[in-house]
Amino acid sequence: MPLEEYAAKRRFENTPEPPPGTHTSKPGANYFCVQRHDATRLHYDFRLEIDGVLKSWAVPKGPTLDPGLKHFAAHVEDHPIEYGGFEGTIPKGNYGAGSVMLWDRGTFELLGDASGAEQIARGDLKFRLHGEKLKGDFALVHMKGRGKGNDWLIIKKRDEFAVPGWDVESHAYSVLSGRTQEEIARNLPARETKRETAGAADRTWESRPAKRAGKAGPATTQAGRPVPPERAGEAGEEATQARMPVLPKKKRLMPGA
Repeated sequence: MPLEEYAAKRRFENTPEPPPGTHTSKPGANYFCVQRHDATRLHYDFRLEIDGVLKSWAVPKGPTLDPGLKHFAAHVEDHPIEYGGFEGTIPKGNYGAGSVMLWDRGTFELLGDASGAEQIARGDLKFRLHGEKLKGDFALVHMKGRGKGNDWLIIKKRDEFAVPGWDVESHAYSVLSGRTQEEIARNLPARETKRETAGAADRTWESRPAKRAGKAGPATTQAGRPVPPERAGEAGEEATQARMPVLPKKKRLMPGA
């Protein structure tokens, strides 16, 4: 699926999504990401960097660490590498309108001797994820002869990272900005981030490592929401208060902007 299909579906003068650029993958590049997309229907977009593009699958129920589940994944058009850092809101009237959260990101390694393209062609793609939320061995399996020909399953393998009963919705926060889906849709400031938010190019965010503390009571966010288990160790201000953005010169970021 060439990037022409990606470009044909979008009007880049009306959407903050990145157009296909000049970025090319380095040999052995292995970035992956998952974006939580609240469009007509909430779903998760699972992407693997293979042959200079992000091979992409739309997963309605999201990926899981539960090895007992097999979630449907629709193979969709390739996305440019630049899309792997995108978080923001696609305006109404555009393809895929709605808020997009960078839900997870990291690197992956293919399992087996065959290339990624060869594994996709045969309908059995095996890989190991090293993400902030997703870790361990997975497989994408093509259900040949089903539907429109783009029906796949994403499956977590049984390994030390498998978690029976794991719930994807218990981890609904951005690894880029720390925001919830609603906060992204409202274009609220980042809580915590590690690099610029692609959906708001005029903002630059300060990056600070989280402070760790000893045992404490259950942590909550500034709005009183429970902190997801992975973040519960970030006690004190690092876990309870939103981090303030570093603004560009001669610009101000108004609350709720």
